[in-house]
Amino acid sequence: MGVEEPARGGTERWLRERYSRAREREALFTTISGEPIKPLYGPEDLPPFSEIGYPGEFPYTRGVYPSMYRGRLWTMRQFAGFGTAEETNERFLYLLEQGQTGLSTAFDMPSLMGHDSDHPRSEGEVGREGVAIDSVVDMERLFRGIPLDQVSVSMTINAPAAVMLAFFVVAAERQGVPPDKLRGTIQTDILKEYIAQKEWCFPIEPAMRLVTDMVEFCAREMPLWHPISVSGYHIREAGSTAQQELAFTLKDGFTYVEYALERGLDIDSFAPRFSFFFNAHIDFFEEIAKFRAARRIWARELRDTYGARDERSLLMRFHTQTAGCSLTAQQPLNNIVRTTIEALAAVLGGTQSLHTNSYDEALALPTEEAVRVALRTQQIIAHETGVTNTIDPLGGSYFVEALTDRMEQAAYDYFRRIDELGGMVEAIKQNFPQREIAEAAFRYQQEVERGERVVVGVNRYQVPEEEEVEILRIPYEVERKQIERVRRVRAERDARRAEHALERLREAARSEDENLMWPLLDCARAHCTEGEIVESLQTVFGRYVETPVF
Repeated sequence: MGVEEPARGGTERWLRERYSRAREREALFTTISGEPIKPLYGPEDLPPFSEIGYPGEFPYTRGVYPSMYRGRLWTMRQFAGFGTAEETNERFLYLLEQGQTGLSTAFDMPSLMGHDSDHPRSEGEVGREGVAIDSVVDMERLFRGIPLDQVSVSMTINAPAAVMLAFFVVAAERQGVPPDKLRGTIQTDILKEYIAQKEWCFPIEPAMRLVTDMVEFCAREMPLWHPISVSGYHIREAGSTAQQELAFTLKDGFTYVEYALERGLDIDSFAPRFSFFFNAHIDFFEEIAKFRAARRIWARELRDTYGARDERSLLMRFHTQTAGCSLTAQQPLNNIVRTTIEALAAVLGGTQSLHTNSYDEALALPTEEAVRVALRTQQIIAHETGVTNTIDPLGGSYFVEALTDRMEQAAYDYFRRIDELGGMVEAIKQNFPQREIAEAAFRYQQEVERGERVVVGVNRYQVPEEEEVEILRIPYEVERKQIERVRRVRAERDARRAEHALERLREAARSEDENLMWPLLDCARAHCTEGEIVESLQTVFGRYVETPVF
């Protein structure tokens, strides 16, 4: 005897006749982003099948590849970088020995801001939150013993991304590896820096020129390389909602596409090498819906708005990192559970690459033990849980499909508002995304402080005394050693060649028609330092000063 199929609209009857008589506990029945959640979802919440589709087919809601993890698991990366290039190189080799399948490079704050290690503003920050890279000499040491034609490398840097890419290409060149053999990604997402992370070197327009120069260079010289990883991660870490992360990230991506098209590039020459970087936050189903909506929107807009014809241009491939902002300094071992749930959401959402945060990262850079646990989390999900045996196991879920639709609608609402302001660059200048994120962060913090949003170990289930966790500490000797190194590079290089390369770079910057990647490569070969290169460009481009948002 079969089970009777529920009629469409049956959920409304059930709510009226049954659920309305039941009691509800006191709680916020919303996603972490504030999206109201109904008690139950039913057949009436499903979109047309054409919006769900099949994996590997337009609109790619269920995944960009037909076989997904039945064909190949995601790339397991652990974000690593601290101290000097030698110390980070040791961590890289350790991670590769532990089964990691790709490298992800974290740079220290001076490197991210375009300063050399001996710059006055670098004091106390050298090697603290990432690796210090001042010149191509450091880049060579960073990847010593690592065959760059065999290992995929990710580099998280934005404002001086073109400089670091030049260092990387020359370091590979000295290994005997040509640019067309290099695989990996450099972040280069400067728009989200003005929105959220606040690490910049130049005003917006010349910064966008550098991004487009990199896109053009990589399209012609580095066909296996992703020149941009459009990054929602830092937008979310700044306090945005999932909807804001999705909308602002995609709009940034569309803006990079438009700039490249204005340069005269054919969309199918560069769009296949765009990648994305999302946050996997703690609200399990909301995150899965976000990833599914992102694929669908990107495919539709690239095809219908920008005219892409190569199927590869429509595929949104993305890296995911579990949410650093969800980690707590209180009861840090709880973070292992949070990271596991977030990693599972990324996998069920169809990520191509994943970094799992270590449980001690709310306190300091992770220890080797913490990194190993984080990597083992991915390996357990991949090999023990069974979630990779079928593709998009939550596809067709009334709840997930409804959330996916709502996520998409919210993104298009933001697109409309941004377009009314004149596009993303103008919206940033008017502080629109910055204000939206600030208001969302304030709302969430109020919910936590009022106890409406429970954070275990922080505003509920606290313990009076906590055991101290052993953390990684970077000694001051690292800074002194790096300062000596960058000064030695300047002293031992051919000074005339270095100055000539910098002057040639300034000349190219004054010309609107010249791609700056070529003079940047010459600067790298001449052992010019990052700070010298950035300051040379600033003499032409100027500096950026933000208007604060309150």
